[in-house]
Amino acid sequence: MLRNVVVLSMALALGAPVWAQTRATPARSKADNAPTRIAVINIQAAIANTDQGKQTSQELQVKFSPRQNDIGNLSKQLQDIQQRLQDGQNTLSNAEKNRLQFQYQELSRNLQREQQEYQEDVQDARTDAVDSIGQKMLPLINRYANENGYSIVLDTSAQSSPVLFASNSVDITNEIVKLYDQDYPVKSASAPASKAKP
Repeated sequence: MLRNVVVLSMALALGAPVWAQTRATPARSKADNAPTRIAVINIQAAIANTDQGKQTSQELQVKFSPRQNDIGNLSKQLQDIQQRLQDGQNTLSNAEKNRLQFQYQELSRNLQREQQEYQEDVQDARTDAVDSIGQKMLPLINRYANENGYSIVLDTSAQSSPVLFASNSVDITNEIVKLYDQDYPVKSASAPASKAKP
């Protein structure tokens, strides 16, 4: 079922005439002539709004906040050196100016490297989290679509999404979030500690 969604999305995105594909299909039974039900989902919002998505987001903030602080400290040091150079433009010796300029260049290179590594690490961690949740979510979407008679489910969060408008009545994002939270409940951090008894 999900394969049909991907095929339709690709056909629409590439501008392929969908009618040409449907004309070539064999005759349908009465059951097949039922109206096609279409649903939409914002996968990015669904992943972010699951309990696991929220917990992972908080964990990533905690994990990366020390590095954010380090980057902030380097940036502050650069500002301080720049201010000292400006304030002492007429009073600092040439040797001191050279020392401060060298220090500024070194710190600036360190800051750029730290920022780049930080951004790459954050992006990698987010991608891993999204992939982990997404892999568990896709079968739920498939199950929900089959159980509710949807022939097509389109992702509105995709950049190449062919969906220009969708009524709220066909948006299944919240239903999928609820299903995910039921099937994959988040374990609280205090649960292991309560099991340990003397």
